[in-house]
Amino acid sequence: MSDHVYKKIELTGSSSAGIQQAIENAVAKASKTIKNMRWLEVIETRGHIEEGKVAHWQVTIKIGFTIE
Repeated sequence: MSDHVYKKIELTGSSSAGIQQAIENAVAKASKTIKNMRWLEVIETRGHIEEGKVAHWQVTIKIGFTIE
């Protein structure tokens, strides 16, 4: 295994479908401009409540990627 240097960025994804989809939305958007993504870390999970029900999820993640 070779040595790597990583950079981390913090993103918040959102979805009305659920936590997993909020994470996937953030990763998919980041993948359009960031190369060599290797891992993610969930930092915070929030939900928006409307009329006594969860209406929307927001998940903050850190994504690590290798520097070329």
